[in-house]
Amino acid sequence: MNQIKPFFPFSFKATELKSFILALAVYVVLGAVCGAILGWLSAIPILGILFSILGTIVGLYTFIGIVLAILVFAQVIE
Repeated sequence: MNQIKPFFPFSFKATELKSFILALAVYVVLGAVCGAILGWLSAIPILGILFSILGTIVGLYTFIGIVLAILVFAQVIE
């Protein structure tokens, strides 16, 4: 787990309710904003595939961040 802590800083700080809600809010807003922007940019004919792949990676990042925040808050992982 120590290897992925630098990539998900909000998730591993979600030990109290306030920091848990903040982590969820950050990941939801990040996913929504980046998803909207990258979804709009994926309409560009030549670069559309690259933006679609980048949007998928951002979506996976936010999903993993939310799952890790839930697991840290539930004290399943440290």
